[in-house]
Amino acid sequence: MEHKTMEQRDLDLIWHPCSQMKDYETLPPMVIDHAQGVWLYDIHGKAYLDIVSSWWANLLGHRNPVLNARIKSQLDKLEHVIFANFTHEPAITLAERLKVLVPEGLCRFQFHDNGSASVEAALKLCFQYWAQTGHPEKQRFMCLTEGYHGETIGALSVGSMDLFAKLYQPMMMDNIHVEAPDCFRCPYGKDRDHCRCECFAKAEEAFVQHGKETAAMIVEPLLQGSAGMRVYPALYLQKLRALCDAYEVKLIADEIATGFGRTGTLFACGQAGITPDVMCLSKGLTGGYMPMSLTVTNQEIYDAFYDDYGKHKAFLHSHTYAGNPLGCAAAHGVLDVLEQDSILPRARKIAQWLTEEMEARFGNHPLVGEIRHIGLIHALELVADKKTKAPFPAEKRLGYQFYRKALERGLVLRPLGDVLYFNPPLTITRGELTQAMDILEQVLA
Repeated sequence: MEHKTMEQRDLDLIWHPCSQMKDYETLPPMVIDHAQGVWLYDIHGKAYLDIVSSWWANLLGHRNPVLNARIKSQLDKLEHVIFANFTHEPAITLAERLKVLVPEGLCRFQFHDNGSASVEAALKLCFQYWAQTGHPEKQRFMCLTEGYHGETIGALSVGSMDLFAKLYQPMMMDNIHVEAPDCFRCPYGKDRDHCRCECFAKAEEAFVQHGKETAAMIVEPLLQGSAGMRVYPALYLQKLRALCDAYEVKLIADEIATGFGRTGTLFACGQAGITPDVMCLSKGLTGGYMPMSLTVTNQEIYDAFYDDYGKHKAFLHSHTYAGNPLGCAAAHGVLDVLEQDSILPRARKIAQWLTEEMEARFGNHPLVGEIRHIGLIHALELVADKKTKAPFPAEKRLGYQFYRKALERGLVLRPLGDVLYFNPPLTITRGELTQAMDILEQVLA
């Protein structure tokens, strides 16, 4: 091993996620030694500004002292225990704290170990709910095109039928995909700030045709992340809540990527003033420290499963690491910081400043078709023609070329196709954002 570099030892054995490993021949993995705040440092001493929060999970910066202390303290007491018929204080108090923060009416908390698992549980809950309340015909699910809800088969089947998902289509559920709002290329000639969500007609058509057989509709509220940070109006979400009520369809809000301040408020649903029937949480829940997720639901759904054992109505769904005490400790740390350090008001101020800076620097750039934003999330969609909004041919992999150039200068962009985006920790400073924009400006030039 001594004659091999750490990078080569990685490539000899490890198959990295969401990667064509052949690309690693010319861009080997960066071996990170340590991190602090928004910065990653590799084994060669090079610094990288983590502008994408390590896959949107690192909410409050790396090595946050509050989260570190919470986890270290818990480690000396209890690292894990079976969560069936056993419990512990960190889980109980976490549910109590979150109960007053989630949308009103959500009150029952299931613990899981990752975001996809949270979505799978939500789908199964809604399916079983209708089976046990006299509506066995409600077996299908609706979702928005271009959506993303995870990589397990159930979660993948309520996401976008893109190049990566189509391969597995024979394995998937037969779901109903509703055309998602695309405010950048609106077919009605509107924009997200001056419309009545004319595109919602697509959802109405789908409900007329399939509402009676639909168990639930799942959406990423206000922001379709993997679609290229697509932002859509709160009115769309309000209309969807009303439509689900009219057709007796459960509404699942996937707040895995949008929760805990990412969109400017604690939860994106709050900006629309709606309560979903089920909410999925992960990523920012533990500040990116520990794999943990929650499926949160209302009392009505919970009651449909509550009966004598012999009635066989229990929700037989479990994960080994459900309710892990270390994950709960990390989540407590996140809530501590959010509550005590005025993180969200500060982040909203910086977000407003960042929007102005982005517009001034990149608004007139010939490659930038649109700058869209919500909270601290800001995205630049690159286009071949600014007037027609025509995209670049996918085979050019333009976003990937920008990614590589940015890495050379110490910025982790990791684009979504040809969409370059910032989704930084909420604790990032104006100075660090200025550094990131400087590098982005150099790369675009």
